[in-house]
Amino acid sequence: MKITSKELRDKWLNFYKGRGHIDIGAASLIGDGTTGVMFNVAGMQPLMPYLLGAKHPSGKTRLCNVQGCVRTIDIESVGDPVHCTFFEMMGNWSLGDYFKKEKTAWTFEFLTKVLGFDGNKICSTVFEGNESAPRDEETASYLQELGITKDRIFYLPKEDNWWELEGTVGTPCGPDNEWFYPRHDKACGVNCGPACGCGRYVEIGNDVYMQYEKTENGYVPLKNKNVDTGFGLERLLMFLNGLTDCYKTDLFAGVIASIEKNANIKYDESAEQTKSMRIIADHMRTGVMLIGDKNGILPSNVGAGYILRRLLRRAIRHAKKIGLDTDGLIEVARIYIDEVYNNAYPLLVEKKDYILSSIKAEIDKFNKTLETGEKEFDKTVSGMQRKVEFMSKNNPNYVPSDADKVISGKAAFRLYETYGFPIEMTIEMAAERGLKVDEAGYQEAFKAHQELARANSQVAKSGLAGSGEMETKYHTATHLLNAALKRVVGETSHQMGSNITAERMRFDFACDHKLSDEEIKKAENLVNGWIKDDIIVTREEMKKEDAVKAGAEHQFIEKYPDIVSVYTIGSASKEICTGPHVEHTGVLGHFVIKKEEASSAGVRRIKAVLE
Repeated sequence: MKITSKELRDKWLNFYKGRGHIDIGAASLIGDGTTGVMFNVAGMQPLMPYLLGAKHPSGKTRLCNVQGCVRTIDIESVGDPVHCTFFEMMGNWSLGDYFKKEKTAWTFEFLTKVLGFDGNKICSTVFEGNESAPRDEETASYLQELGITKDRIFYLPKEDNWWELEGTVGTPCGPDNEWFYPRHDKACGVNCGPACGCGRYVEIGNDVYMQYEKTENGYVPLKNKNVDTGFGLERLLMFLNGLTDCYKTDLFAGVIASIEKNANIKYDESAEQTKSMRIIADHMRTGVMLIGDKNGILPSNVGAGYILRRLLRRAIRHAKKIGLDTDGLIEVARIYIDEVYNNAYPLLVEKKDYILSSIKAEIDKFNKTLETGEKEFDKTVSGMQRKVEFMSKNNPNYVPSDADKVISGKAAFRLYETYGFPIEMTIEMAAERGLKVDEAGYQEAFKAHQELARANSQVAKSGLAGSGEMETKYHTATHLLNAALKRVVGETSHQMGSNITAERMRFDFACDHKLSDEEIKKAENLVNGWIKDDIIVTREEMKKEDAVKAGAEHQFIEKYPDIVSVYTIGSASKEICTGPHVEHTGVLGHFVIKKEEASSAGVRRIKAVLE
């Protein structure tokens, strides 16, 4: 290995720290609800408020980091040599500080002096200009000053060399300068270049110059111009080591070797088993990162937890296909924690036992239903085949159609509801048999199920067994307990569920350890302090996005309507909620925690009463 992932990370950070940047570290992988996406999908995304003009908390205008990102939009491509659901972006930013001249020089210096690229081969693309913004001759001139000749500078249109947030106004935007390097010197023709698609040129990274504000009437020059740089660590690491398969870099090499050993197979010997090995390596890595994140999540049937469950279950299924057992999958997770990311992401090491036990719990849970579910899937397919055979035998005019190769939406939903098969897994299994799935029919069945469940749970809204006085008091108390646990356990604690009767409350929350007696007492005292203060409980209706921006506590924000109710209890609690509440806390009585115990992996349960 010519260069390791650790060396590449260190070279990037040291280079920019040596030029006045501070390392701001990686933000959480989990979206906070303000950006409209479930996960952070780009290195710049957590910095959007500061790129829009807010002052960075550090007070600095030169920033750098290596940011983990998760994208699952092209999950079906995972299994090829280059696609990953988790990846790292090496970034640096100027917030109204330096601009094009310094940035082009630094990028060129980093590529040539630090990484050893031949400056006489580096190519670059710049914005060709249109009716809204001029041709980026400024960047091109700085590139030429660095020795990049005109024949290695390519002018490309907006779709290639312009960055902006689609569908917005009042946001920064501008041209970007992308850096390329040729794999070889043989041109495919006279117009061979980064945009021709022949594969000769590899994109190394890009520098975005946010020099305009997008308005209703076009683009207006910004007073404070920003630089946003993004270099993909996996892509660059692969290229620097002369590889075309990222699963052969040191990020995956130990994991692939472990799978080879434990499944007794060889990488590269079979296209299908190699695809399965890559899927296992990728999905388990993303699973480790999401569970071990500072705002870590657990597998569930909604929101980000559903994506995590889908990834883990897809990895489990492919492990079974190649003969990799549970211990082998856990070993894959352990290697990522102990050997690959122990320095870059030390929190993974701290949460190691929690991560591994959470993954094992999901494996055990899915293993119990996978075999039965696969048999049910096989029965569904066999039934379809028997129908075709019967019709062909008894109707001489019958001709099988494309519809005979489609699994019904109801059958697909039954696999999900009864056996926990995500629809995507059913689609994948169907494709392996040359079949399709009626996805629209599945969505109809799913929606009908939701409506029925909603109708049956009106009385139990917000975990309540009724809507009487005591249930209302206990429900308000859950808000106070949730707020108290965040102060005692930390911000990673959040409500995972509740069950309320007129006699008691039960509250589940995310936590990776048994609460000590001291922690229980602190939580009790906080709640009783707020009750003693007799705080007024206020309710406001507002847009969902405004509630999130106001800091309202929420779970599964995508489930709420556009207009939500926000309940505020002084400075103690602010939550989006649909349940009933008391008018002031003084009526609740004395709060007592009767029991604290495990509910499931990474989830604790408190039983409490109001006396």
